[in-house]
Amino acid sequence: MTLTLQSYAAGKWIPAGSDAQSLAHAATGEVVAKAGGAALDTGAMLTEARGKAGPALREMTFHARARILKALGAYLMERKDQLYTLSYFTGATKGDSWIDIDGGIGTLMLYASKGRRELPDSCVYLDGDVELLSRNGTFLGQHISTPMQGAAVQINAFNFPVWGMLEKFAPAFLAGMPSIVKPATQTSYVTEACVRMMVESGLLPEGSIQLIIGGVGDLLGQLGYQDTLAFTGSAATGLRLRSHPNLLANAVRFTAEQDSLNASILGPDACPDTPEFEIFVKEAAKEITTKAGQKCTATRRIIAPEAMVGDLIDTLSARLAKTTIGDPTDEATRMGPVVSLAQRADVLDSAARIAEGAQLVYGDSPINGDAEKGAFVAPRLYHCDDPDAHAAVHETEAFGPVSTIMGYRDMAHAADLANRGGGSLVASLFTHDPKVAQDVIMSSAAHHGRIYINNRDSAKEATGHGSPLPHMVHGGPGRAGGSEELGGVRAVMHYMQRTAVQGSPEMLTAIGGTWVKGAKEVTGPAHPFTRTFDEVQIGETIWTEPRTVTLKDIETFAHFTGDLFYGHMDEEAAKANPFFPGRVAHGYLILSFAAGLFVEPNPGPVLANTGLGDLAFQKPLSPGDSIKVRLTVRKKTRRTDTYGEVRWAVMVVNQDEEQVAEYELLTMNAYEYPL
Repeated sequence: MTLTLQSYAAGKWIPAGSDAQSLAHAATGEVVAKAGGAALDTGAMLTEARGKAGPALREMTFHARARILKALGAYLMERKDQLYTLSYFTGATKGDSWIDIDGGIGTLMLYASKGRRELPDSCVYLDGDVELLSRNGTFLGQHISTPMQGAAVQINAFNFPVWGMLEKFAPAFLAGMPSIVKPATQTSYVTEACVRMMVESGLLPEGSIQLIIGGVGDLLGQLGYQDTLAFTGSAATGLRLRSHPNLLANAVRFTAEQDSLNASILGPDACPDTPEFEIFVKEAAKEITTKAGQKCTATRRIIAPEAMVGDLIDTLSARLAKTTIGDPTDEATRMGPVVSLAQRADVLDSAARIAEGAQLVYGDSPINGDAEKGAFVAPRLYHCDDPDAHAAVHETEAFGPVSTIMGYRDMAHAADLANRGGGSLVASLFTHDPKVAQDVIMSSAAHHGRIYINNRDSAKEATGHGSPLPHMVHGGPGRAGGSEELGGVRAVMHYMQRTAVQGSPEMLTAIGGTWVKGAKEVTGPAHPFTRTFDEVQIGETIWTEPRTVTLKDIETFAHFTGDLFYGHMDEEAAKANPFFPGRVAHGYLILSFAAGLFVEPNPGPVLANTGLGDLAFQKPLSPGDSIKVRLTVRKKTRRTDTYGEVRWAVMVVNQDEEQVAEYELLTMNAYEYPL
């Protein structure tokens, strides 16, 4: 059965047009889908995103959007087998599909988790600390980030039809921006199936995701400064997009993840009898064969000490010879075909350019499939004996199972060869020598978006040279696009506008939902520790009664804790210290006495003290001084169905109202009490 793919625009599914493109099964050549050719109203799509979905998303807090992402991830995980069935058509093995499908859903879930843990339960993200802009603190500054009020247009590559979409959709949605997704047509049937599930889940506000199968029409010409464009694909296409007159005129925010001649360096200490050599060969073979080499992060250049090149060629060739190539649905297959006959032709053409300056040293793996109808390409390993003279090996990316080995003289030469790729997504280094790692970082880090270092200590848990993780930035300088995706909350910021807000403490408190020192303090009807999470209010404050700290207190605390530091126990030695007027109270004594002043001892809605942060001691406390405490509700964040986190601003002052200490206290407070 041939699928007729549909775009999803302005709430409607629109079938392919009469001149739709035929999409073939990568292994058999059979037509599996018809795609494109539909006339889409891109203006209506932008209106749907900007006018309907955007406002609905911006009304939600980060946590509300994160909860939707989590539920959506669970929904897709229950239905992923349907995606696996279609993924085989692309030439992907089950292992390849796991990277794309489970990896994509996992990325969605990771952003759901980071949204709950690292972003506030509000609509505004506070970026950095409050800046004091006036002497008395009545005029302050705060950087904030808020969602951009347009559409996040995302143009993706053919090799990861699920992960490529979800790794852009997740941070955009978490930021509060709706997405218009345009997958590469060749594998768009997998993306279309995933988007159908997302729409049918009913979890997403209408218009949160729209889908274009085929060309984008005049969409780029309608983008404005509140819209964004994220692209994954070739450098040539990236340049055309980046140069679009309308994008330039409106300064449309543009991110690109492009071609990359990634390098992998075998350290000089990683001789053939070391674990590092074995790890290197294993990962090099994996990078050549996984997804038939169709990964933007795959190793294209293998850089090894000149004396080890021969051993490396022999060992790596022997490992590649064990790779079973054929039908991706066969569990015995370790590498399927590339995505299409056109892609095979492109890979072979690029390999021919590499061969002008390098010798083929391996390339005769048997293929268990139809070599004419299927887009099979055997792994190809080249050796360039003079990498300084042959530019093609540093400029030509064969986007398939092709890699080139080259030798280096010393570490400076190795780094130089890695850098000749003109900017990459990732470079890797296999060494057990920290000095080698330091040298490579200082020589080469500026040329790569990520540097992956592996050895015997990390190999068991290392994720691999070619595995971009949503926790870390994915992108690179120069040829790789000059921008980045992923990176946890960093990626969310791509879809938000940073704004400097200036005003009084009261204004900043209202805007950020976080109490700012100098803003209004509110006296509650009872001790705040006796009030539930929902009852206690931002800015609610108590001032405690004072307590005098005696010399006996200091000595008792010292002997009880074992902290006999001379500043607390030796008057003459303490006076000789430029920080102390004589013997002083322990900092932790001050914290302990402060807690004794403000803690409510009876059972109540405060369930636990989970930590403190930003602790600073401003002034020593001498015997005979007294302290009192101001406790203020600074921020509230819901955490579970039964309790939330309250952050308290704690300030300790002495009898002269001079600040002695300041910190932030974290407690977990029940929504209802008793539970």
